[in-house]
Amino acid sequence: MRYSVPLAIAATCLTLGGVRAAQRCPEQPVFDVEALKSEMMVLATACHDDAQYNAFIERYQPSLMATEHALDSYFRREYGRSGQTEHDRYITSLANAQADDGLKQGTDFCPRNASLFEEAMALESSTELPQFAAGQDLVPASLGSCQAPAEAPARKHVIRRVAERRRTTSSH
Repeated sequence: MRYSVPLAIAATCLTLGGVRAAQRCPEQPVFDVEALKSEMMVLATACHDDAQYNAFIERYQPSLMATEHALDSYFRREYGRSGQTEHDRYITSLANAQADDGLKQGTDFCPRNASLFEEAMALESSTELPQFAAGQDLVPASLGSCQAPAEAPARKHVIRRVAERRRTTSSH
């Protein structure tokens, strides 16, 4: 019974056929803001624009720290002792996927995405950041919503199924 709530959350937060289930995932705003921060980092690195990235981080630091803490909590809750490893894996996969997308755009990447900094900095307050981030649709479909990279959840569910079978077998 202990596993039913996390499994239900994970099931509603998976990507199905490339469509995100954001409406049903309570942590989705956290993933969206993290994806925005990551995209900003990729832009700053690829476009040599550290000043705008630093201004973004400085302006939204309290909100970004809260997002980081919420993301930590999510991964600890979903993966237990492996939470930090899965969190790190997710962040790395996110940045790599966004950087790959930038490479595919080639020389259009910087001009096409430069306004992202300006738009984010034009928000009235940090309370608008989650909605702004969600509107950018920056969580790569390959990562899905509210989940670590594809191989991690599958392994977690297999381990849970084995544990459940053992409990069921031992109770008979």
